Amino acid sequence: MTRTRSDQATIAAEIAGEQTHVDAVYAELDRAARRVSLVESEGAERGRIARLGDAQDEEAAALFARDALVHHAATRRRELETEHEGLVFGRLDLDHPNGGTSRAPQNTSTGAVRYVGRLGVRDEDYEPLVIDWRAPAAAPFYRATPVEPHGVIRRRVLRSQGRDVVGIEDDLMVPEPPDGMVVVGDGALLAALTRARGPQMRDIVATIQAHQDEAIRASSRGVTEITGGPGTGKTVVALHRAAYLLYSDRRRYESDGVLVVGPSAAYTAYIERVLPSLGEDSVTLRSLGSVVDAVSTGRLDTPEVAAIKGSSRMRRVLARAARDVAPGAPEEFRAFVMGHAVRLDRAVLDRIRSTVLRNTQRNLATAALRQGLADAAWRSGVPGERAEFMEKWGDHLEVDAFMAAWWPQVDPREILLWLADPVRAHRYARGVLTAHEVDLLNASMTETLHLGEWTVADAALIDDLSSRTGLVHESTDDERGFYEIEEYDDVASWGVSEVQPRSTRRAATPSERLTDDPRAKLLAGALRKRDEYAHILVDEAQDLSPMQWRMLGRRGRWASWTVVGDAAQSSWPDAAESAAARDEAWGSQVRRTFRMTTNYRNAREIFEYAENVIRASVPDADIPVAVRETGVDPVIGSLTPEVGESVAMQVSRLLGEVDGSVAVITPERHRGALSRLDGIADGRVVVVDPMTVKGLEYDATVVVDPEAIVAESAGGVRTLYVALTRAAHRMAVLQ
Repeated sequence: MTRTRSDQATIAAEIAGEQTHVDAVYAELDRAARRVSLVESEGAERGRIARLGDAQDEEAAALFARDALVHHAATRRRELETEHEGLVFGRLDLDHPNGGTSRAPQNTSTGAVRYVGRLGVRDEDYEPLVIDWRAPAAAPFYRATPVEPHGVIRRRVLRSQGRDVVGIEDDLMVPEPPDGMVVVGDGALLAALTRARGPQMRDIVATIQAHQDEAIRASSRGVTEITGGPGTGKTVVALHRAAYLLYSDRRRYESDGVLVVGPSAAYTAYIERVLPSLGEDSVTLRSLGSVVDAVSTGRLDTPEVAAIKGSSRMRRVLARAARDVAPGAPEEFRAFVMGHAVRLDRAVLDRIRSTVLRNTQRNLATAALRQGLADAAWRSGVPGERAEFMEKWGDHLEVDAFMAAWWPQVDPREILLWLADPVRAHRYARGVLTAHEVDLLNASMTETLHLGEWTVADAALIDDLSSRTGLVHESTDDERGFYEIEEYDDVASWGVSEVQPRSTRRAATPSERLTDDPRAKLLAGALRKRDEYAHILVDEAQDLSPMQWRMLGRRGRWASWTVVGDAAQSSWPDAAESAAARDEAWGSQVRRTFRMTTNYRNAREIFEYAENVIRASVPDADIPVAVRETGVDPVIGSLTPEVGESVAMQVSRLLGEVDGSVAVITPERHRGALSRLDGIADGRVVVVDPMTVKGLEYDATVVVDPEAIVAESAGGVRTLYVALTRAAHRMAVLQ
């Protein structure tokens, strides 16, 4: 017979039975942790060999064994000690007797019982107590449906607080349950959807649906695109895919790395706990403004400027800048070499520079340029033997001084700042950008130099320049001349308190981080050799500019990709240009697409309002089906001159109607008037702009001034569509 929630005694008995098994799992984990501690101790002991003569080889082997043991044990201990919310979250009752978990209660009317969790756990006889959710044996937990049950009779989701089971939800895969089987609740998925949202994203490992599981477990090779409208779970499916890939091919993905890239710092903060909760903590998580080392920013350009900086046309502008001489560089070379006056004018210098830089990165070209100068000087008619001239040239102090002034090592960030000079900006962009676009670009870089903070779009430009110039080369003491050493030793006479040689790998010093000098803030730290990854996951991919795609492509030349997006939410104006750069980043790899069609986030009443807005402007938008109803329509109100008061009234109402978070999504023009609401109600309320809100979700939202949102954003109505689809349960729109 079937039981329901009304039979509380039966439900309590079912929970108690599940608790017994969960207790056994945690007891085994505790024993495993103690065993790991013993292994760590053994590893330490193996390194204790006397350092005597012939024992060195033994010592090295012992130290290696010790390090391997300790490293493996420490990794396992972190895994065991991680506080997983709901370590055991699922149970399968199967229609066949084989394949159950050891110690699991066997139902004679059905067959085996299999428990699924975030971590695989075996007992002392090496029999499974819990199967890791990524293992093939756990696949039926996600793929079973009443149409294709995969041998599953009942799928049960366990809800836990700490080590205590506090609730269960069942999905029945057959028309009627066998005698004696209890079926509880209305289904785990809808139960999960009604839970309040918090400040961070929850994983959906207990409620993954069959079509989502197909995307998660797709082949690791090539490019996997996950598309779909708002609320379809694209992001969380992609994150679970990253965890699955690490599990299925750990040697490849853990050693070479997985990079997860999101649109903003708010987004990365929102998702940062998902992978650790699934047992993975070896993933690099970055926002678009922090992909490049030594650059971390969330500042956005105006839509018009962002469109210029993100365009492929900027590559030509940056190429010209990267080949130019530094500000203040001498325009001619004059010196006496072997008693002969050598003069090389600007035309000669430019010709040497152009020839060398065709095949050499700027910061690696010093030796070739010096040789080019020598060849040109010799051709100018210097008497004597060429070999003797070249030897004198190589040690000539005036040549050293000229090279230091004409071709110093230049940080790529400095080159980008050259665009703050209107003369240089117009020279580099001649024939590429319009005069108006150049003025906007120049004004943007001038503002950056004034504020001391890069923009998100600047990060991709810096990366492009870095690929053209190479890293700044740090001179060794052997490469610095006697007079340069003496000058460094006497810096006090020049009013300098400290001199630090430039390093390609150093972080920003405390004095650099605290400086009030905007230029110093922009150049703090040092760019280093970029990492390359085995897998790159990109969320909100529809917003990436061509320059940003190229930035990621340099980090994924040999990578597989998981790419998440929805064209209807795009804020990038030229989809074709972006697609060309994206295809270049992916190369010729095989591609597969999974389309998510069910909106789990938004109540139907909320999504219908958003759907009507986007269809009016984007008739072919990918519209999912909302599966949940609240019976409450969005509140559509008027924005009074007292903006703060009218919004505060809606916020107060919503705080009483939902248990979780409330977001006020506002255009920039109203941000000042609404800032006092940010963080009220014990942090339940957040005031956020329409671009930062991408990828996030809340229990309720107040969308302020839709017309202004459209006017201020590059995506126009598409950005408004994003704002209108962030709420799970309640929404107010003030227009």
